[in-house]
Amino acid sequence: MKTTIDLSDELLAEAKATAVRRRTTLKAVIEHALKREIRSDTKPQNVDSPFIIDNHGLPVLKKTGSTKVTSEMVYDMMEDAGI
Repeated sequence: MKTTIDLSDELLAEAKATAVRRRTTLKAVIEHALKREIRSDTKPQNVDSPFIIDNHGLPVLKKTGSTKVTSEMVYDMMEDAGI
């Protein structure tokens, strides 16, 4: 489906540059960003989880300051997440 959207010149230039860096199309960059934005609104983050999902959709360990993260903990989290 075709549609028209208004973007600032600066945002459009950044999106085009991102598409060039990723060797993809502007359409693909916009679709990916929109899907990621919609997913982040529909998936509430688990407050008990040891990690959060960042703006790129990647898991990032929460800073606790008290517990050291071991490789075993990371592997367990990856297994739980199906990674």
